[in-house]
Amino acid sequence: MSKDAVFTMKLEPDLRDAFMAEAEATHRPASQIVRDFMREYVQRQREARDYDEFLRRKVEAARVSVRAGRGRPNEDVEADFAARRAELRRRADEAEA
Repeated sequence: MSKDAVFTMKLEPDLRDAFMAEAEATHRPASQIVRDFMREYVQRQREARDYDEFLRRKVEAARVSVRAGRGRPNEDVEADFAARRAELRRRADEAEA
């Protein structure tokens, strides 16, 4: 990959010195470490945006479903799962006996 762009940044001298010392201790060029940090950041941001979009689509699909009358009240869902949990506990108790 061509490295034609120059990136200049301001930072505290202590931070720069500590970073340079750690880069030297790992026998890696500081510029390579910064590039790696930048790549990681870009990847995390893209993943976060992708997840946000996925979540937005899921919420919108749920809203459409509710508007179409396919939703269920939370109380009904909670009651169904309470019954399922009770049945699983009963089976576990029978298996232990």
